[in-house]
Amino acid sequence: MLKSKRIKTFLILLAGLMLLVASACGSKQANTQPDGSGGASASPPASSAPTIELTVSAAASLTGALEEIKTAFEAAHPSISLQFNFGASGTLQKQIEQGAPADLFLSASSKNMKALVDQGLVAGEDSRDLLGNSLVVIVPKDANPSISSLDALAGQAFSKIAIGIPESVPAGQYAQEALAKAGQWDALKDKLVQAKDVKAVLQAVETGNADAGFVYRTDALSSVKAAVAYEVDSASYPSIRYPAAIVKATPHRPEAEQFYSYLQSEEAMAVFKNYGFTDPK
Repeated sequence: MLKSKRIKTFLILLAGLMLLVASACGSKQANTQPDGSGGASASPPASSAPTIELTVSAAASLTGALEEIKTAFEAAHPSISLQFNFGASGTLQKQIEQGAPADLFLSASSKNMKALVDQGLVAGEDSRDLLGNSLVVIVPKDANPSISSLDALAGQAFSKIAIGIPESVPAGQYAQEALAKAGQWDALKDKLVQAKDVKAVLQAVETGNADAGFVYRTDALSSVKAAVAYEVDSASYPSIRYPAAIVKATPHRPEAEQFYSYLQSEEAMAVFKNYGFTDPK
């Protein structure tokens, strides 16, 4: 009888102990995160969206303005980053024709943009004239030659005249037409030093490697080492227009459209005009 009573008591104690162990295990499992750490469960951090990089092929004369616009645009669009490929418009046109990656193209000449539209690499509805500019002759800041017309460049004060390569640099093409109209293109050929883009022309004058050079008014305004000596008659060369366009092959069409629209905004145009650009004529 006593033995049976002891067995019954033991079984009751054993059952109670098993209940305590089961309760403790359940509590530990409920308070354990998937990674095994204790404490209350926390929501995993939201993953950030990947950054889309847009490649923008742009005329070298747009460098300063676009770098400033880049800062404002990326701040407002953190999921998009801009990568600029600056150069002569003709060179950039050839790169796009050869399949170089580009999401947008900003040219300093309607001619280069039209060539891409004609080849179906840019849709006409995705292109519009964005800006205007003018052509000037610059000299080193400390020089003070008298230039009242392009004929003055034939004088002894000018032994080297920098000009963009006419075949690929729109500013060089405009300068060639202006000189031809003034009857000076053939007369000045031996003095001309051809450069890869308008920024290289500016640098040649700033460093004294050229006595004068043909650049856009905006380039002259950006320099502290060169000064405008002569405003070239706008009737002597075609109207300078800067068309902007979305390249058909872009793999980032929505993002390209966002930057294309931003370039036409009041904020962007205010930056362009601060650098001396005008509305297209």
